[in-house]
Amino acid sequence: MADHSGKSTNKKRRFQFDANSIKTTTLVSFVVFALFLVVVVWGLANFFLSGYFERARTQEVINTAAALETQYSRDRIGFDSFAVQTAGSNGIYIQINSGSEVLIYDGTRTVKDTGTFENDTERIRERLAASEMDSTTVTMRDNSGGNARLVYASYIGEGVSDSIICIIAPLYPDQVTVRILRNMLVYISTIVLLVSLFLAIALSVRLSAPISNLTRSAKELSHGNYDVRFDGAGFTETKELARALNKASYEMERTDFYQREIIANVSHDLKTPLTMIRSYAEKIIDISGDNPEKRNADLHVIITETERLNRLVSDMLSVSNLQSNNVEMHMETFDLVEAAEDVYDSFMVLASSEGFDIHFHPCKPAYVVGDRTRIMQVMTNFVSNAVKYAGENKYVDIRLTKGNKKVTFHCIDHGVGIPAEEIGHVWDKYYRTSANHARRIEGTGLGLAIAKSIMNLHNAKYGVESEEAKGSDFWFEMETVRKPAAKKADEDSEKTVEFTDTDTE
Repeated sequence: MADHSGKSTNKKRRFQFDANSIKTTTLVSFVVFALFLVVVVWGLANFFLSGYFERARTQEVINTAAALETQYSRDRIGFDSFAVQTAGSNGIYIQINSGSEVLIYDGTRTVKDTGTFENDTERIRERLAASEMDSTTVTMRDNSGGNARLVYASYIGEGVSDSIICIIAPLYPDQVTVRILRNMLVYISTIVLLVSLFLAIALSVRLSAPISNLTRSAKELSHGNYDVRFDGAGFTETKELARALNKASYEMERTDFYQREIIANVSHDLKTPLTMIRSYAEKIIDISGDNPEKRNADLHVIITETERLNRLVSDMLSVSNLQSNNVEMHMETFDLVEAAEDVYDSFMVLASSEGFDIHFHPCKPAYVVGDRTRIMQVMTNFVSNAVKYAGENKYVDIRLTKGNKKVTFHCIDHGVGIPAEEIGHVWDKYYRTSANHARRIEGTGLGLAIAKSIMNLHNAKYGVESEEAKGSDFWFEMETVRKPAAKKADEDSEKTVEFTDTDTE
């Protein structure tokens, strides 16, 4: 029973009328447009048909008169048959008055109440005689206002000025023609409405279908189903939207993966030092408490693990504060080369203890404006990251280049590199490359996310160039400024390390 009621509810929702939906709006718009066309056509037929008929009839009479004049001038013998045929086919009254004879060709006999048109021809001839033109046209009506007719007169023949052709054309259509036109309008209106309704339904369904599909897929995504795929087939705009949503789904899946990974990493990184601290604390109590040498060694382990926990928590707080702009910046003008050298010196201990080959290639002094401590944190993160993934040769190259009022810091390793499909995620929180490496990599994957946030706060450019199995080059670029006036000249003495030829300034 529950299943049947659920299906019934879904059907009701599916066919529920929604005045704001694309389908309803499109359908109503097409129908309204079709009705508007029908009203326009009927309005034109009722209000403008007479005027249009009169203008068309006038032009037709003028063209017919020209043809009659040409035929009369060229072929008098064949003129009678031509005039009879013309009068009958066009429904007009033709009179040729040459003084000695009057020729009449009446094609209006089927029209009721036409009269003899004698008064009309007499009046038009008088008007032609009074006119300086070779032809004249006038519209005449009965006293009742109906039975309008067009009367045309012109001189005809060559060298015969008193030969006149008069044409009278009724300007009102017969009732049969009117009924036929009205019936045709009814048929046309019906066809237009039906076709418009069909097109409206078809187009509204086509417009709403891809959006409905995208909506269903979005609901699936909101429930945590990252395997859903968005299909916007049909229109360029919906295809673009589908591509954007598919990318968003992929990014959300990656972020969810990184979040699960960081939980696992943090849990592991927290559990290990906590276990060590507990174990060595118990050891001090049970075994080494009375032995100063062993007690101090165990306490040193506890302190080391405590510092490790502190670094982990500090990293997590730093990335949170930086990305929320909840951090105080101490901006100053300082020499980036000097700061980089301080970072290099801090890693020389690692170079001597673990056999790393770290090279430093400075440029001339390059002053920048920024938070010196945080910029050094970025450089430290880059170098630390290079050390982690340096590979078997353990080679790291720290290089600074200067030119075009900019200074660039490069940290280059020749290790495992970054897979092409992952290079766009290296700046994400919790990211750690999946490339194989011999050394165990510790950390939470927050270092580069912290570096990215610091660079954004300084409006600095940054990036990475990497090729798998060949190494990576992490860099950032800052604008240089003039050396502060308060600095003494002797502070700019050259370093013991030689400048490389990468300096372009």
